[in-house]
Order: sequence, then structure tokens, then C-alpha cells
Amino acid sequence: MKKALLIISFGTSYPDALVNNIQACEQALASAHPDRDCFRAFTSSMIINKLKRRDGLVIDNPQQALERLYQQGYQDVLIQSLHIINGDEYEKIALELKHYRSLFWRLQLGLPLLSGYQDYQNLIAAIEHQSPALARDERLVLMGHGATHHAFAAYACLDHMLMTAKLPFIVGAVESYPDIGAVIERLKNEQIKRVYLMPLMLVAGDHAKNDMASSDPDSWRSQIQASGIEVHAIVKGLGENALIQQMFIEHLNSAIHLEEQVA
Repeated sequence: MKKALLIISFGTSYPDALVNNIQACEQALASAHPDRDCFRAFTSSMIINKLKRRDGLVIDNPQQALERLYQQGYQDVLIQSLHIINGDEYEKIALELKHYRSLFWRLQLGLPLLSGYQDYQNLIAAIEHQSPALARDERLVLMGHGATHHAFAAYACLDHMLMTAKLPFIVGAVESYPDIGAVIERLKNEQIKRVYLMPLMLVAGDHAKNDMASSDPDSWRSQIQASGIEVHAIVKGLGENALIQQMFIEHLNSAIHLEEQVA
């Protein structure tokens, strides 16, 4: 029986981020399942279209990838999401699986990064691993993407857990809560002198390079600097972190184990 491993992320149009973050996770997952042929899909149609138009690079969306695997005779298919939360993008994948499940002998999906209490603990350990050493008047500010989906609460939950653990990390989100205004207010209240900015995202792409680290007046870097705090940007996505890669491997292993228990 032909076996496949399909790895699905939001995607990125930045070649360096594709290699350093997405491809790094794909290689780690592929190494954990060497008996399977590895495939890639993106959930962002905007990025898929941009790559095709700009670079002539063709990337499948989840539906196209599943159709391709079926047509090529793969029947045992493991899928791992590289998304951070159980939001809209992950739900796109889960919905497509419902349409295709009857066509495959096995079609098993691993959960996104933050899917249970232990995931938060593991992510905190991974952030500590990636963080620079911080003085008492310094903080690492993590920029999450945010969402209109109710799963946006994951960012506030992570921030609360960091605060309860008295760790010098603060979580904010570009498109939801906690927003940059709330982050700056905390920095001022805690009399912070220096901030390190790092994306709480799989890739260091457009949000990290523009919304977070650029000199644009609306960027997080500029807004924090305008409040009188020194800022250093760390433009590295979570996908570069070996502990994050291991989390995705464990999520896929858990999905396999759960299926075996049900069977």
C-alpha cells in the first residue's frame, strides 16, 4: 500500500522563511516517517496565487493535494497541520478531510500546535529555549497573528500562563487581543527599558518583517520605541525551533495512536 505524509501550513511568499521554517518542519516530520512519501500544501490561496504568478511555483491547496494523492494511488495518508491554533485555517483542512475520508484506507490528521494544556507548557519551554537572556528590566514580546475565530483566546491564555509563571515574556496579537496598546501599557507599568520582539508564528514572513520589525510608524517596533523603550527584533519563526518541530511530530504520533486505540 502506498503511504504518504501531507504537511499543510498557511504558507509564505518569502523564500527564506519557506526554507528556514516550513521546510525545516517538513524535514523533521519526514525523518520521523521515512517509509512515507512527503507532500506539501498551503491553506492560503493568496500565497499560492502569488507564488505561481511571481515564481512559477505551483503549490496545492488541501483539496488539490488530497485529490492528487488519491489519483496517484496513495491509500495510507497521514496529515500534519503546521498551524498555531485551531482556527479558520485548520478548519479548512478538517472540512476537506470529511469530503475525502471515504476514498482512503487511512486519512489521519494531527492537531495544530496549541491544542491542549500540555501544548502550552511545551510551547513555553520552546520559547525559553529560543529567548535571549533577559535582565530584570527587559522583556521578550511575542507577536501572534490573532484571529476573528473564537480560537483567538489561545493568545490570552498563553499570556496569562506566562504571567502566572512569572516569566519575562508578553504575548500580543496583530489582529485580535491582546493588542499592541495593551502590550505597551504593561511594558510601561513594569518600567521596562529594553524589549526583544519575536514572532509567535510558524514563519518569519510579512507580519514579522513588516508589522513587527520594520521602521514603518505603525509597526510594533516603532510604536514601542515611541513609548521610550529600546527595541531589538528577532526575525525568526517558530518553525526554526527544534522543540517546536518535535511538538508537531508528537501531535502526529498522538493522532496515529488515537486511531489505533479506536480501531
